[in-house]
Amino acid sequence: MANHGSLLFCYISYILILTTSLSCRAAEEDRKASVIFVAKESVSSMVYIVYMGSLPTGQYSPLSNHLSLLQEVVEGSSIENCLVRSYKRSFNGFAAKLTDRERQKLANRNEVVSVFPSKPYHLHTTRSWDFLGFSETIKRNATAESDVIVGVIDTGIWPESESFNDEGFSPHPSKWKGECKGGNNFTCNNKIIGARYYSSTSSDNMSARDHDGHGTHTASTAAGNKVEGASFYGIAQGTARGGVPSARIAAYRACYPNDCQGEKILAAFDDAIADGVDIISISIGPYIAVANFSQDVIAIGAFHAMEKGILTSQSAGNSAGLIASVSSVAPWIFCVAASNIDRQIIDKVVLGNGKTLDGIGINGFSLNGTKFPLVLGQNARKNTCSTSTSEGVCNAGCLNSSLVIGKIVVCDDPDADFEASIAGAVGSILKNDPFDDIADVFSLPTSSLSVDKYDIVASYLNSTKEPQATILRSESIQVGDAPIVAWFSSLGPNYVVPEILKPDITAPGVEILAAYSEIVSPSSSSQDMRRAKYNILSGTSMACPHVSGVAAYVKTFHPDWSASAIKSAIMTTASPMNATEILAAEFAYGSGQINPTKAVDPGLVYNASKEDYINLLCSLGYDEKNLRLISGDNSTCPKVSTKTLARDLNYPSMTAMVSPLQSFNVTFHRTVTNVGFANSTYKATTFTNSEVKIIVEPEVISFTSVNEKSSFVVHVTGGQGILPNNYSKASSSLVWSDGSHSVRSPVFVYALSN
Repeated sequence: MANHGSLLFCYISYILILTTSLSCRAAEEDRKASVIFVAKESVSSMVYIVYMGSLPTGQYSPLSNHLSLLQEVVEGSSIENCLVRSYKRSFNGFAAKLTDRERQKLANRNEVVSVFPSKPYHLHTTRSWDFLGFSETIKRNATAESDVIVGVIDTGIWPESESFNDEGFSPHPSKWKGECKGGNNFTCNNKIIGARYYSSTSSDNMSARDHDGHGTHTASTAAGNKVEGASFYGIAQGTARGGVPSARIAAYRACYPNDCQGEKILAAFDDAIADGVDIISISIGPYIAVANFSQDVIAIGAFHAMEKGILTSQSAGNSAGLIASVSSVAPWIFCVAASNIDRQIIDKVVLGNGKTLDGIGINGFSLNGTKFPLVLGQNARKNTCSTSTSEGVCNAGCLNSSLVIGKIVVCDDPDADFEASIAGAVGSILKNDPFDDIADVFSLPTSSLSVDKYDIVASYLNSTKEPQATILRSESIQVGDAPIVAWFSSLGPNYVVPEILKPDITAPGVEILAAYSEIVSPSSSSQDMRRAKYNILSGTSMACPHVSGVAAYVKTFHPDWSASAIKSAIMTTASPMNATEILAAEFAYGSGQINPTKAVDPGLVYNASKEDYINLLCSLGYDEKNLRLISGDNSTCPKVSTKTLARDLNYPSMTAMVSPLQSFNVTFHRTVTNVGFANSTYKATTFTNSEVKIIVEPEVISFTSVNEKSSFVVHVTGGQGILPNNYSKASSSLVWSDGSHSVRSPVFVYALSN
C-alpha cells in the first residue's frame, strides 16, 4: 500500500511539473496573443524569492507544493521557465519569474511569509594568525578538528591549490551528507569534501571552480592547510595557513562575474545546512542593510542555520567608514569588521635626483633598478581628449601610447594604473586617496604616493628636462600602530535593530596573503597576464574567514555548544580596542579584536535560543502568522504588557539608543551560563567615565555546576548633555571575573533622534 501511495504521489508530482512547464513555455505566445487587451498593463517579469519559512513536518513535497502554487497564479502574460529554483532541503520556498500581479497574488497567500526581488549582492572585497597570538604550536584537538566542516559561500574554489591538498587526510566525516557536484573539470578530495555551483543560464561557467579568486582566498584563510614558503612574488613570504588547517571545506559557488544574485545565495544556504556543515562563512552582502529580515536572503539562511546549531559569520561591508553603513545586522549572524596587523606592504620610488619616496603598492614586478623617463599624464594626452585643470589627469582612453610607451606615467588618479597599462607604460606613479593607506595589487609596476610625496614628484618633473625614476619591488615592514580598524570597514549603528550592536567583532582584513585562483590575474586586470598561487587582498571579506576559522576552532573543543554560545565566547574574550584612537569606537569594532586562544575557555557565555530570536522579532513588529511559518511551530508573541525590548535579547554586548541632549536611564537584563569551573564565583567590575554610572544587580554570582545559569540586571544612567548630538556616544564595559576568566561586554549608549 505504501509503495502504491508513493507511486501515486510521484505521478501527481510529475503531472504538476509537466503542466507548470507547459504553462510557462506557452507564456510567450500567450503574451503575444493578449498584448492587444493588456496594452496599458506591464507584463514584464523578474525573479522573485518566495519565502515560506520552515519546512512543514510530515508528508510534504516542497517541489510539488511550489509548482502547485505557481500553477494557481501563473497568468498568460508570464514568460518561459517560471520556476528558477526550489528551496526544499533546509527551509521552504522557491525563486520564480513573476509579473508584479503574480507576485502580489503569492504575497497574499497564508502559507507565504514574504515575496521579494532577487537582488544582487556584492563581494566584500600568513602573518595575520601570528599577529593574533594564534601560533602554529597552539593547542589543538586534532581528531575533532578533522571532523569540523567549514562551508564557504563565495565565488567557488581552486581545488588544485596546495592549501587544499588532502595528503594525510582520512575520508570525510560520517556526518557529511553532501556531494561533490563541482561540475566540469572539478574533483573533490578529502580536504574539499563537497562542492556545488548555482548556475541559472547555460552561458554561466558550469563549475564550482573559482574564476575570481575571492572564494579561494577566503576558504584558505578559514581552513587552508599549512603551506611553507608561500608568498606573492616573494612579498609577505611565510607559512600560509587557515585557522583550522585540519578541518574540511565545502565550497558553494553562488557568485559569478557580475552575477551574485540573492536566489543563488539562498540556494547555497539551503544546501550547506542540509549537507551538514558546522560553520558557514560568507564574505558577501548588500551595499546597505535590508530593513526586513524576511526579505534578506542571508538573514533567512543564517536563521535556519542557527536552528541547526550552525554559526554564520559575515563580513560587515566596505563602505569606507560611512556611519550606519554596516550591512550585516541580524543578531543571529556574526558580523565582522576589518583591522590591520603589524605588517605593512610598501614600495619605493627612486627619482633621478636620488631622492627615495615610500609609497603604497603591492608591486611584484622588478625593473632591476633601471630608471625610465617620467611623463605627466596631462602631457601624454590624445588630441581628441579635452584638457583638464589637473596636471596629472589620466582619463579613460586618453593616454597617447606613442607618448607613454617605455615611460613611467605620473597620474593624480589613484586608479589610473589600468589606463597606463593599456597605453603601454612601463609603470605608473599615482596620487593616493588621503584616507586610503591600503596596498593594492597593480597590473604594472606602480606606487601610490601620499599627497605630499606626489607633490615632490611633480616638483621634480618641473625641475629638469629629462626626469626619470624607477619603482622598486614591494617589501614588508613592521608597524606598531595595530590593530586599528581599516578605513574601508563599514560602521554602525545598526539601523534595522538600533539596540543590537553591529559590527560584533574585529579581525585582520588588511593585506592578507592567502591562496588564489590561477585562472585570473592577481590584479583582476585584463592587461595583467600573470597568474599567482597566492595573493594579497584587503577587505572585510578577508576578516570574516578569520572569525569563521576561530569559530571552527572553538567548535573542536565544544562540539555541543550552540551557535550563540560560540559567538559569545569569541565576543566576550576579545581584546578591547581604544575608543580614543578609533573615533567611531564600538560603531567600528564592536566587542574588540578577536583573541582565538582565549575563546576556547570563556568561563561564561550568553546563550540565545530560537525562541529568544522569535521574541525579538515580535518586538520588531513581525506578526504571529509569519513567525509560526518561520519557526515551524506554534510560536506566539508576548502580550503588550510583557513585550520584550530588543536591548533585552541575551546578547554578549549591551547597547541602548537614547535621545540627544536628554538624561537617560536604561536597563539591560541578561543571563549567563557557566561553562568554566563547576564551583566558581564571579564578581562584576565596570569601566566607565565619571559622567556615566553603571549599577549591576547582583554584583556577585556563584555557581555549583557546569551549565548552571544566573541572571542579572545592568542599570546605566547619564545626565543631560552627556550625549549632545546624533551619534555621540558613551563607551563603557562590564567584566565578570572569577580570577581565572574575564568575561567582558561592551556597555554602549549612543544618541540618535527618532
